[in-house]
Amino acid sequence: MKVLVLNCGSSSLKFQLINMADESVTSKGTFEEVGQSHSFYEVVIRGNEVKEKFAMPTHTVAVKKLFELLGDDVKKVGAIGHRVVHGGEKYKESIIATSEVLAGVESVSHFAPLHNPANLSGVRACMEVLPNVPNVLVFDTSFHSGMPAKSFLYAIPTEDYEKHGIRRYGFHGTSYSFVSKKVAEMMGKDIKNLKMVVAHIGNGASICAIDGGKSIDTSMGLTPLEGLVMGSRSGDIDPGAVAQIAKIKGFSIEETIKYLNGSSGLKGMGGTGSSDMRTVVAKKDECQNARNAIDVFVHRVKKYIGAYTAILGGVDALVLTGGVGTNDNYVRGEILSGLEFMGVQIDWTTNTELGKGKTAELSAKESKVRTFVVNTNEELEIAKQAVKLVK
Repeated sequence: MKVLVLNCGSSSLKFQLINMADESVTSKGTFEEVGQSHSFYEVVIRGNEVKEKFAMPTHTVAVKKLFELLGDDVKKVGAIGHRVVHGGEKYKESIIATSEVLAGVESVSHFAPLHNPANLSGVRACMEVLPNVPNVLVFDTSFHSGMPAKSFLYAIPTEDYEKHGIRRYGFHGTSYSFVSKKVAEMMGKDIKNLKMVVAHIGNGASICAIDGGKSIDTSMGLTPLEGLVMGSRSGDIDPGAVAQIAKIKGFSIEETIKYLNGSSGLKGMGGTGSSDMRTVVAKKDECQNARNAIDVFVHRVKKYIGAYTAILGGVDALVLTGGVGTNDNYVRGEILSGLEFMGVQIDWTTNTELGKGKTAELSAKESKVRTFVVNTNEELEIAKQAVKLVK
C-alpha cells in the first residue's frame, strides 16, 4: 500500500508518496506560488528530478498536476494523509474526511486562519480528483488534546473557555508523536514508562512535556505564537507590551498580531533581518544584536526545560528535534551546556561531529538523563495514522 501525504500551505503544496511496505519515499516535491503568476513545481518522481514553471491558479490544479506526474503510481494510492493545523476541541484524533467533517474543521478555522483553509483546499482537491480514495486528516493539535485542565486553561473568565474555546491547544503534535516513539525505541523501553522533555526547534519552535507517551504540557497556546522565541514570532510577551506596541505604531489588533508573528523573533531582534538561525549565528561575533537574539532564544528553551522537568518530577530523556535541533551543533551545545545539575552529561565530541539531519544519542556514559537528537518525520507519522484508520 502506498500513502500520499499532503501539506498544503496558503500558496504551496508539499507531498511525499510513501511505500508502507518498507516506509520508503518513492516520490516527493513541492508546488510553490500557487495562485500566483510565477507558480512552479520541483519534484522527484521515482528518482527523476523535474523543475518547471506551471500555471496553478488553485490547489485543485496543483493536485491534478501532481497526479498526472505520479502516473500509474496513483492507482496504488490506498489513502491520502493531510496535515491540518488546528482541530480545536472538536477533533482530538485523526479522522477520515467527509463533507460533515470538513464543515466541522471550518468551524474552528478562525483559530488558524492562515493554515486551516489552505489545508482544507488540498483535501477538497483530492476528494474531487480521486473520489474513491479515503482522505485522512491528521491534526497538529490532537497529540495535546489529553493535557490536564491545569495545563490548557488560561486564567481568564471561565465562560471565555466554555463558550468560545479560548485555551491552550499546542502544535507540532505529529512531530512529538513520531519523536517520542522513536526515542522509546532507541532506549529499548516501553514509552508508557518514560518521561521526556522534547524541544521541536526550527523556524517555528515549541517544547513539550511527555509522560508515558502523552502530552502533559506544551509551550504553544491558542495559536503558534506563544512560547519559545522563533524565526519571526516573538513567543511569550507581556500583553501590556502588546498593547503598547499597538498604541505606539498605530496598529489594529490584526496588524499587531501580524507584527508579532512575522516581524519579531530572530528576524526582529537579530540585526540581520533574517529569520534563519544560520544567518544569525554567522553574525554572532560581529553583531551584538545577533548575539542577544541567540542568547534570548537559548535562555527561553532552557527555562522551559527546567519548568517541564519540574512538572514531570524528573525526566528520563531530553530530546531536540526540528531544523535547529538537528542541524545546528553550536546552538544545540548552548542549550545543553549547564544542565549538569539535572543529570545531563553530554558527549561533546559527538555533538560537534554529528552530521546534519542525523538521529543519535548525545549522552555521555555517566549521564543520568539520556539526551537525543532525532530527525523528525512528520510525513511518515501522518502516513501511519492514515493506514491505521483506513484499515
